[in-house]
Amino acid sequence: MSVIDIISRRGKTAFSFELLPPLKGNNIDKLYDAIDKLWEFEPAYINITDHRSEYVFKDMGDGTYTRQRLRRRPGSVAVAAAIKNKYDITVVPHVLCSGFTREDTEYELLDLQFLGIYDLLVLRGDKAPDEKTFTPEKKGNAHALDLAHQIQDFNKGIFVDGSQMLVTKTPFSFGVACYPEKHEESPNLERDIYWLKQKQETGAQYAVTQLFYDNTKYFNFVSMAREAGVSIPIIPGIKPLSKLSQLSVIPKTFKVDLPKELVSEALKVHSDEEMKQLGIEWGIQQCKELIQAGVPSLHFYALGATESVMGIAKGIY
Repeated sequence: MSVIDIISRRGKTAFSFELLPPLKGNNIDKLYDAIDKLWEFEPAYINITDHRSEYVFKDMGDGTYTRQRLRRRPGSVAVAAAIKNKYDITVVPHVLCSGFTREDTEYELLDLQFLGIYDLLVLRGDKAPDEKTFTPEKKGNAHALDLAHQIQDFNKGIFVDGSQMLVTKTPFSFGVACYPEKHEESPNLERDIYWLKQKQETGAQYAVTQLFYDNTKYFNFVSMAREAGVSIPIIPGIKPLSKLSQLSVIPKTFKVDLPKELVSEALKVHSDEEMKQLGIEWGIQQCKELIQAGVPSLHFYALGATESVMGIAKGIY
């Protein structure tokens, strides 16, 4: 069952979460452990992030350096397949523009098709660490909208080179990202919503928000999106605070504001454990209000925060 079917048919707010593939050389047991801990809350689906390759300069020992491509984590395809096989659950691998050519993406779609995985989250992805602005790969997609068009062509049986597939199978369905406090590269929120509507018209069936801590920002965003003609479900993305350092790191990294009340309470804590407890309490309050408003699903960014997500889930499900 696809994500859109799951969130449309459930009688209560769905629970889902996102995991990070293990670093190269590590096994998948930590991911399984996180899933096992959250399994009691009946997750409707699980997202698996993907990450672009990076370029590093290796010292050759003779005074010269060579530029080499390095991938620190395996792709989302293998991890998604492993989770689907072990838990028999809908999995949603992330598919990126960043670091991938259109041909790379095509082969990724073929692999997913062979594995019977048809749900995707379509993203542009982050710029490379050494880039000031995002630069697509040569013959790659520059925007999530371009990637969505490629996926829809694939669904129609058309390859990147224009040739036709001999056999077509179940089409991919996909969601996209959206930003209640606007994407950092967008001139304003209205323009951001314009592009969200374009993604909807290209076939996006739902959108998942960037993390936020002020529900007013989410409600205002949804209201503006509806007025602009966006009708797809907009799923709130939740990441609980769990460390003291996040008080400054999260606003800087994700370009989001922390509410005055949350900051006031956070400044009173003196340890990561106290911050984790505050994050759970704030998350429960935030999620209860969202559930009362009738959101179709709550999507948790569980990376490094499994215990906090468990604490919130116990308080709301």
